[in-house]
Amino acid sequence: MGSVFGSKLHISIFGESHGPAIGVVVDGLPAGERIDLDELTRQMQRRAPGGDKTATPRKEADAPEILSGMLGGVTTGAPLCAVIRNTNTRSGDYGNIMSAPRPAHSDYAAHVRYGGFNDVRGGGHFSGRLTANIVFAGAVCRQILKRRGIDIAAHIYSIGSVNDAPFEPTGIPAELIERLNGAKFALVDESAEEKMRAAVSAVHEKGDSIGGVVECIVQGVPAGVGEPMFGGVENVIAAAVFGVPAVKGVEFGSGFAGSAMTGLQNNDEFYFDENGSVRTRTNNHGGALGGITSGMPILFRAAVKPTPSVSAEQKTVDLQTGENTTLSIKGRHDPCIVPRAVPVIESAAAVALMNLL
Repeated sequence: MGSVFGSKLHISIFGESHGPAIGVVVDGLPAGERIDLDELTRQMQRRAPGGDKTATPRKEADAPEILSGMLGGVTTGAPLCAVIRNTNTRSGDYGNIMSAPRPAHSDYAAHVRYGGFNDVRGGGHFSGRLTANIVFAGAVCRQILKRRGIDIAAHIYSIGSVNDAPFEPTGIPAELIERLNGAKFALVDESAEEKMRAAVSAVHEKGDSIGGVVECIVQGVPAGVGEPMFGGVENVIAAAVFGVPAVKGVEFGSGFAGSAMTGLQNNDEFYFDENGSVRTRTNNHGGALGGITSGMPILFRAAVKPTPSVSAEQKTVDLQTGENTTLSIKGRHDPCIVPRAVPVIESAAAVALMNLL
């Protein structure tokens, strides 16, 4: 399975949603980096299930057990390995999907690819449960990046048709970064929360789910990072972000909206700031030109699809009988995964940046 990412900093993810544990090995970290374990735990808890009405009621501590690569809270240079125990599984909820794949889920494609031997309980290795591993790796990386003057923050850009205020593309204040980094329902304009929650509740009552968009900004990356063509900043970040289950689209800067602009509208004019540094007056390019950082904030958005596991009855097929059938999905699922996806997207960006830098 393609569960390894990175050319310089490697992360390898293992485990299944309803197995004994999930985990990650991070290889290539510099030695001598002190990691604040309390801050690491705080980031893990932002993603952890069971803490919000928009999330699955499955409760997991998501407490990582570090097996190697760290001594006294300091990286040793050896591969950093952590496991996260699964303590609240209900595998019996998935008995009816062993032969009836869930629409929009990985079940059918994985059944074909792995000859029916894939673990479908809770999605197995395809489950969003495994994003806890990404957050662990990212929580370590972002502390190392912060010491080098690089900050990462994200927020719920939208849920359904309800929007938050967007980031200012040319940069956001440190106070906002700090607030968002500690939030479980991360918003620039906190007044949008009530409408977003109402949108989630409305679909959940119908046995349905809803998706949205996460916007992420990275500040402090110097100009000149990245390579043209296949080694570009956008390529590496997008590859990491697309490793997050449910992400179906990534755009940088003005993204798809830029395709409706003219060149003069979309171009970002250069100027020297008061420190003599080259900047751009706007940031439609999202911090990357020709795959290389410009020194402006890296700005991108990730589209998160609605959770495919919904309780309303759906049509599917029975792979054993070869007949059409219907399916009512049991189990505990997020009516909206977007709030919990925010720290995952931040973490994917952090892992990507560690590779680029």
